[in-house]
This record gives sequence, structure tokens and C-alpha cells, in this order.
Amino acid sequence: MGGWDAYNVTEDADLGFRLARFGYRSATFASTTFEEAPARFGGWLRQRSRWMKGWMQTWSVHMRRPGRLWRDAGAKGFFTLNAIIGGNVLTALTFPIFVIDMALRLLAGSGAIGGGFATGAVTPLHLTTIAAGFVSTIVVGLMGLARRGQLRQGWILALTPIYWACLSIAAWRALHQLLREPYRWEKTEHGLSPQIRSASASQLPVAPETAAQL
Repeated sequence: MGGWDAYNVTEDADLGFRLARFGYRSATFASTTFEEAPARFGGWLRQRSRWMKGWMQTWSVHMRRPGRLWRDAGAKGFFTLNAIIGGNVLTALTFPIFVIDMALRLLAGSGAIGGGFATGAVTPLHLTTIAAGFVSTIVVGLMGLARRGQLRQGWILALTPIYWACLSIAAWRALHQLLREPYRWEKTEHGLSPQIRSASASQLPVAPETAAQL
């Protein structure tokens, strides 16, 4: 495929679309990943900021020549790039704008202020967009929990609005980095949980003298 972009901080997203442009297809299969997720907000924020910045890089690189992308990946690939990569970034960036506008309109309805900054005709679209996003996120989360027999943890999905707000912080942070530090790679810290550390230690090679003692 001509190598890979060493400056893209989400090389897997870039490689996925490169594969599609060369006629290959990606598939999923039933499996389990034991990768450790960030347990602290700081680590999570750095990881999500890197992902968002990488998606911005991927979208901008592949959309430099939209016509060529259409010919290479077809209509499905073209719209997939814009809906999944571009759409996720755009949603995260605009979410706080929608929320602020709705808050202003609620205050306007109570007579506290004059009104929101968007026209009244747009408000139903804002509400529908946010509601659809919340519902789809919660439904997908519940499906995953049900398949793992973890529905008792479903209450956490009630925090979806807060999670989206955190994603917006990551997206705006990523945009700032894209303009100031486009190639900065914030590595995700792993090996923090006791389970991961003990599993890693059990896989270390045992010295001969230690093995003899055992």
C-alpha cells in the first residue's frame, strides 16, 4: 500500500482507509480483548485527544482529493469516511454549541434572557440530533453489556451526556494540538491495574536457578 503515514497518530484508522482504497475489506469476528482501558481522567483525556486528532488527520488527508477517494473507495467508502471519522469529530466539536443554544432557549422561555443564538426553526433539529445520539449510544452499550451478561452495570449509561461533554473537551483539545503540535503522540499508559501487572509478571521468563528452586 505504499507504506504507512508515520505522522498520523491513529495509524490504524489511516491504514483501514488505505486498505479500502486498494480494494481490500475489513471484517470483525467474535473475540475478546483484554486491553486495559485508562482508569484516570487524565489518561483517558490524553488517549481520546490523540484519537480525535488522528481522525482529523485521517479525514483531512483522504479528503484532499475527494474525486480520487470516490474512485478508489466508491460511494460507500466515501460516505463511511465522512460519516464515521468526520461525523464523530464534528459531533464532538458541536455538542457543546447545541447544549449552550438549548440552555439559552430554556432561559429565554423562562424570561431570564432574550433568546438563543440560533433561529427557532433549528431548535427541533438540535433536540432530535442530540436525542438520537444519546439513544443510539445507550442502545449499543446495552447490547454489549447484555452479550457479556453485565446488564447490572447498565446504570452507567445514564451518564452518557457527561461522557459526551468529556469527549467534546477531548475534541477541542485535539483541534488545538492539530494546529500547534500536530505530530505530538500522547501514549496511553498501561499496566496500572493489579490484574494486568500480575498477568504480565506470570508471563515473564523464569531464571534457571529460580526454576530449580521451584
